[in-house]
Parts: sequence; structure tokens; C-alpha cells
Amino acid sequence: MAVFSMALLAFLETKAFFSSTLKTSLALDSNFDKQVRVNFNVTMMDLKCEFATIDVVSVLGTQQNVTQHVQKFPIDQYGVRQRYQQRNSKQHDVQLFDSSIEETIEELHEDGEDAISLDATTLEVALEENTYVFVDFFANWCSHCRDLAPTWETLAEVMYEVAESRVDNHMEKHEIREFSDEEYTAAVAVELPILIGKVDCVHHHQLCLDHQIRAYPTLKFFVDGGEKGDYRGHRTVVELAHFIEAMEKEHKGKEKGDSVKSTDALDVAAERTIRTDAHEAYANALSAGRHKITHAWADEEHPGCQLSGFLLVDRAPGNFHIQAQSKGHDLAAHMTNVSHIINHLSFGKPFSKYFIKEGLKNTPPGFLETTRPFDGNVYVTRNEHEAHHHYLKVITTDFDGDKQKVAKKNKAFYKPPEPSRAYQILQSSQLSLYQADIVPEAKFTYDLSPIAVSYSKKYRAWYDYFTSLMAIIGGTFTVVGMMESGIHSISSKKRR
Repeated sequence: MAVFSMALLAFLETKAFFSSTLKTSLALDSNFDKQVRVNFNVTMMDLKCEFATIDVVSVLGTQQNVTQHVQKFPIDQYGVRQRYQQRNSKQHDVQLFDSSIEETIEELHEDGEDAISLDATTLEVALEENTYVFVDFFANWCSHCRDLAPTWETLAEVMYEVAESRVDNHMEKHEIREFSDEEYTAAVAVELPILIGKVDCVHHHQLCLDHQIRAYPTLKFFVDGGEKGDYRGHRTVVELAHFIEAMEKEHKGKEKGDSVKSTDALDVAAERTIRTDAHEAYANALSAGRHKITHAWADEEHPGCQLSGFLLVDRAPGNFHIQAQSKGHDLAAHMTNVSHIINHLSFGKPFSKYFIKEGLKNTPPGFLETTRPFDGNVYVTRNEHEAHHHYLKVITTDFDGDKQKVAKKNKAFYKPPEPSRAYQILQSSQLSLYQADIVPEAKFTYDLSPIAVSYSKKYRAWYDYFTSLMAIIGGTFTVVGMMESGIHSISSKKRR
């Protein structure tokens, strides 16, 4: 019995000696890195990729629009990620207006407006009576719209010049000498390649809401009364005429070299805008890059965008925010919805899939979850002029990492080296309200804690182990001796 007790206690003591406990320590953060990495994967549920941007602001005074290490994937209305062709489009590559047009909008209007002003009723009539309609949805306070106005009016004039030229050629060919002004106007309307119109969204607010106008100017193309999509190419008269010709050929099933009614507009547009060698060289440069601009027409009214990648931010309080902005548009604040899903958000070097699955053995249970508390959260805004803001307290956490050789299926392999630093996040979120003229944004405000946490393994000292063994041996003999002495005394009394 004594030997069994002593062996059991020695075994338990030996097992405790070779095992370790996790020790938690708090100290001032001694991390001297100048920057920290932010990993993110956020799905904007109702914001197009062409408008979705990420800005980083630091209390050190730095502010930057981030494009490096950021990928954008269009999401359709069913939440399905689309192909790669539309991601990372560069808005600064697009010419915003035709600089070769020297006349002001007032000078172009002296002989009347050729770009027809439309409202809900006249737009419906225009769509019924014309096969092709090109409409500029604008706001009179929008600077980009004012810059585009002379270009848009010139485009309309070009289309009327083409129609008048076709009518004149027809009358000359058939030797028509007598006609009234009404007949001539009707003939021009028949030969008009496309109706160029415009809608002021300030005066026709509901009409623009019905057509999901989120930014100004928005150039929508209609075919047979149905919306074909938005134009996103260069806003010069020649490029717009190329686009109209391409859309007409697509609708009529014509080949690239075939001629359509709007083909004549290319020559007229070139005559109106290309006056010098510099203009010609610039027009050729835009034409050379035309193939890079794709016009993906989608019927979905609420496309989204998945943004993923990482940022390098200063180790100082700051924020990064996902917002809608455009170099070539002024955004409609009431149409901007920044509802989002946070698929992933963490700080520091990302963990490999091995540790995400197996966990980190040198940290407390559930540690990985504390480094990514936002993952899978959904934040929906149900009203206009509001957005969710998130606040993050980031805590530097150091722990022991090791590299261990493991045998599996009679083959030796090395698992990935365990990281030795991570960042725990304490998070909170709130719904913030915006003024009517301010575009909402999904904002992430972070602050790095000055106190760092460290986890380390604590082992027993060898002399504690040997002292305990000696105590077990001595204590076992002492207890056995006491028990033997007691039993002997009881036996002696019974014999007497």
C-alpha cells in the first residue's frame, strides 16, 4: 500500500513537472513598429464599386485615399460575387468634359436648346416616340454637371446637324423644291439618330429617385423605351458619338464595319471639336484607350461591392472609412446607402488557415475570436442620412511561438511557425445620423491601447520537483510509520 501510494504521487508530480501553466502579464506597450497592418473584407450591400473608396485618416495629420492592396468585386442583387472585369476601375482615367469646346452654355443656347429638357411626362413620351434616347440626369448645383453642360449641348447640336444633312441630301437627290417648315422639322425628327435629353433632379426629384440616380451627372442610355445602362467612358463629343454608334450597331445586329444612322455623327463631331493638331492628338489618345473602358449594362437596381485587402496605418489613433465618392460625379446623399457586412476585420499579420482551424496552444481558449470580433456581423441602415460607426480599442498581445515537428502518416512535416504577436479588439458600434447634404460613410475608428498583454508558459523549477519527490518519499515513510506504530499499540493493548 505504501509503495503504491508513493508511486502514484510521484507519477502525478512528474506529470505536473513536465506540463506548464499559462501566465498573463500586463506592461506598457514596447512595440516600436511605426505602422500596423489592418486586414479587411467588407461587403457594401447597396454601393457600386465605381463609387466605393477607402480613406485613412490619422491624428498625425496624414490622410490618404487608399487603392494599393485593395481589391473590388462587384456583387449582384442576390449577393453573388461577379467576375473580375470590373474591379479596381480608375476614375481618374476618364475625361470629364470636352475641353475643345470654347463656347459657354449661354452662347450655345442663343439659337435655342437642342438638348431637350424633360420631366416625367415628356420623358415617357420621348421614350415612346424614339428608338434611342440619351439622357443626362444632373443637378444644377453640381460642378461636374456645369462643366459637362456645353459638351452635352454640343452633342445634341451634332445630332441635329446630322439629321438636317440627311434631309437635305434626300431632298437634293429627289429634287424636292417645295416644302413647309413643319414638313422640314418633321423630316429632321425622323432622321434624328438619337434624342439627346436632360433632367434636372433638383426640380424633378421623384423622377430621379425612380431611375435610381445616385450621383450627378448620370448619363443613361435608353433603347426601345427600356433602360440599357449608364455611360462611364470619356465625356467628349467624339467619344460620346462613338458610343452612340456602338450601341445602335449592337441593337441592330450590325458588324463593326457596317454603317448606321449615327455613323455620320462621328464626322460632324470631329469637325466641331477637332480644330488643331493638339486636339487631334488628344482625340487619338482617347480613342486608343477606348477598349479599356467596358460598358457592362446591368438590370439590377441595387448592386453591391466587396472590398478586400489590407491597409498599413500609423500606430496612432485614427480611422478608416468606406464612403461613396467620385472624381467625375457629385453624389446624392439621400441615395447613398452604406449598409455593410463585415466578413473579416483584424489587425496584424493574418493567421494561416492551420492556426485558424487548430487554434493557438500558447494562448487562452477563444483567443482567436477576440482578434476578430466583427467577423460575420451585418449592419443595415433602414433610413436615409444614417450610417453605422464602429469603435475599436486595439490591444497588442505577445505570446510564445514555436515550431514543432509532427509525424503524420509516416511522413515528417513542419507545421507553419506559430506567430508571436496578435492584436485583440474590444469593439462597439452605433448608428450615426448625418446632415441632409453630407454623404454617409461606414467609419471604423481605432485606438491602440498603451497597455500590452503577454502570455507565457510557466514551468516548475527542477529543484521544486526534486524537493517534492523527497517530500513524497519522506512523507510516505512517516505516514506509514505512524500507521504501523498505531496499529502496533492497538494490538498490544488487546493482547493484555
